[in-house]
Amino acid sequence: MGASETIEVTGHLMDRGILSRVLDDIRHYGGDYVIDAFDVGHEAHDPSSATITVKAATDAALQRLLMRLQTRGVNQRDPGDAVLGTAELPGVLPDGFYSTTNLETRVRIDGAWHDVENPEMDCGLVVTGSADGGTRVRTVPMSDVEVGMRIVVGASGIEVSVPRPDAVGDAFGPADGPAPSYDKPQAVLVRQVADGMRRARADGKRLLWVAGPGVVHTGAVPALVALVRAGFVDTLFAGNALATHDIEASLYGTSLGVDLSVVPGVEHGHEHHVRAINTVRKAGSIAAAVADGVLTSGIMHALVTHRKRYVLVGSVRDDGPLPDVHTDVVEGQRAMRAEIEGVGYCLMMATQLHSVATGNILPATVPLVCVDINPSVVTKVVDRGSHQGRGIVTDVGLFLEQLALELVPDHRRG
Repeated sequence: MGASETIEVTGHLMDRGILSRVLDDIRHYGGDYVIDAFDVGHEAHDPSSATITVKAATDAALQRLLMRLQTRGVNQRDPGDAVLGTAELPGVLPDGFYSTTNLETRVRIDGAWHDVENPEMDCGLVVTGSADGGTRVRTVPMSDVEVGMRIVVGASGIEVSVPRPDAVGDAFGPADGPAPSYDKPQAVLVRQVADGMRRARADGKRLLWVAGPGVVHTGAVPALVALVRAGFVDTLFAGNALATHDIEASLYGTSLGVDLSVVPGVEHGHEHHVRAINTVRKAGSIAAAVADGVLTSGIMHALVTHRKRYVLVGSVRDDGPLPDVHTDVVEGQRAMRAEIEGVGYCLMMATQLHSVATGNILPATVPLVCVDINPSVVTKVVDRGSHQGRGIVTDVGLFLEQLALELVPDHRRG
């Protein structure tokens, strides 16, 4: 082993399996280790700490390993200063660039520490000068890299911080190894989610929702509309489908041709969604359809009339799409990132792709709850690195109805 570095890891290393995962990562990436010191906490709430010398065959391999370990909240004992490279091609990061986590991150430049703006996983770190002559460090998606940008290369000069469990809520288990909630009392889970939403709102934070068409199919539109009206929805991320089927339900009483009042499909009902899209395209936008009196109910109507933000990003399978939908996914990502600041709680309902995409751009300090009838969806959201992710496996329609009753008890009268 030709290169080595000393790292430190602190937390509930034994009962949450952090230490074993760190050691497994070292071996998986072809490295080796020596545990120099290990201090085990005596009480259940006491953290443990370990100092470990990590070895790798080359410095390049060691840098990759150190980056991988930082996803576990591991830091170098003596990180030194960050090394900067220069982007030579648009949309291309320099070789060996530091690949970010969504944890709170600091970068040391010329002996001074700088907080990273908008922490996001799977990005680079760009260093710029601010208007007052200071230094700024922020994440930069690969697609937004410009020639000449100064980009952090390697793992030197980087420090990350894992949020405390109580900072993201402990209703669904430990943040470093959550499992979907299958058999816990749903009323208790709903109440805990509602409490988290109330706390976020009381702290002046925004509530972000990510929703799929299952919200409409399961008859949960009235519940979500009540939550919009009561101020528990600030921003919605969705695709063409959620908006289309919501508008179809408003115009025709069906969702993808299924009558929501009696369940079975109606004759020629399959064409309702394209007629709904055509109606909105004729108006020019969803907001215009509301202003013209064409669209008079539903989720999108409530968002428009209560001046809430929404970002719709499409896919290759979309019909139409609606005029508000971003058809360029990179532009859609940028629009989503623009809505992240100030978010204090995120709820994901019945949409795998949008949930994963949102989890990827949210900092680890934002609690998120993923609700889906499919357990693989909630597991995937957490497995992709969202430390703060919690999962509830249940019917989204029943969950939203209970949540609305918890937060807006008289919503059925509205």
